[in-house]
Amino acid sequence: MNTRRDFIKSSLAVGAGITLTGSALGKAKSNQNEDIRIGVIGLDTSHSPAFAKTINGTKESMNGFKVVAAYPHGSSTIKSSYERIPRYTKEFEELGISIEKSIKSLLKKVDVVLLETNDGTLHLEQATEVMEAKKPVFIDKPVAASLKDTLKIYDLAKKNNVPLFSSSSLRYFENAEKIRSREGIGEVLGADTFGPMSVEPSHSDLFWYGIHGTEALFTILGTGCQSVRRVTVGNSELVVGEWEGGILGNFRGHMTGKSGYGGIVYGSEGTMLTGKYGGYEPLVEEIITFFKTGKSPVPAEETLEIYAFMEAAMMSRKRNGAVVTIKEAMEEARG
Repeated sequence: MNTRRDFIKSSLAVGAGITLTGSALGKAKSNQNEDIRIGVIGLDTSHSPAFAKTINGTKESMNGFKVVAAYPHGSSTIKSSYERIPRYTKEFEELGISIEKSIKSLLKKVDVVLLETNDGTLHLEQATEVMEAKKPVFIDKPVAASLKDTLKIYDLAKKNNVPLFSSSSLRYFENAEKIRSREGIGEVLGADTFGPMSVEPSHSDLFWYGIHGTEALFTILGTGCQSVRRVTVGNSELVVGEWEGGILGNFRGHMTGKSGYGGIVYGSEGTMLTGKYGGYEPLVEEIITFFKTGKSPVPAEETLEIYAFMEAAMMSRKRNGAVVTIKEAMEEARG
């Protein structure tokens, strides 16, 4: 690509089928050799400064991209989130990143967006502004606080032809590629993952922290979950999903105590541990690739099934562990 604008227009075209006009391309030629400008919405999470420092650092794979502006206001109701805003705002200012007073002013200064607000209840409103401005966007976990809003956000992306990607960093655990290629595993017979599962009352309960272990489970098994049931004993939660072909995928959530992340896949030729958690950098690499191509590395269908799985788990808990189908969870959210 010769220009930033050419790059962005091409990304939109590849990701969403937008037709480029001669006038748009002509306008683009006035911006040669400039970085793709990234805007951050929400400075109420540690992800915001971590991602910005990674992108604006010296790593070659980040060349051509720069975080240039941020809108700080994420949650105003979740204390653990809003208390971070002043500190992270100061960090961004020290990095030379412009602090904007509104999402509207931020969108005028950037080409693509990291929607990082920790509070998923705000995501639909914030994402609407971004998508109406036709900006490719990565939405950090959770996509929203409920399956209903998650579906609305993906519908909005489709309506506006805007590339959208969302993922937990736990998707990129050490052995993810080997497991997805079934190297040394053979036919998958089942899988287990585990992780912390603190909850936030304003969110469907797995959405807040259970998303990490759930995303890891779907990284192993992919789509095809049919139903979910949930067992709660003391401070332990076990969510059992049944995939096509009678494959069981289990997520164990720890409500208390110190819990890391991990898992195992069981196969006809062997078993494999998920391996170490690789931190944020593998996800940031994927985000940059997404901005380059306009194509989400995780299909929308898989992300939506992940959130339907988590919503069904909450429905099952409310029904004392009854089986809830993915179809029912989707229909109730759509209804």
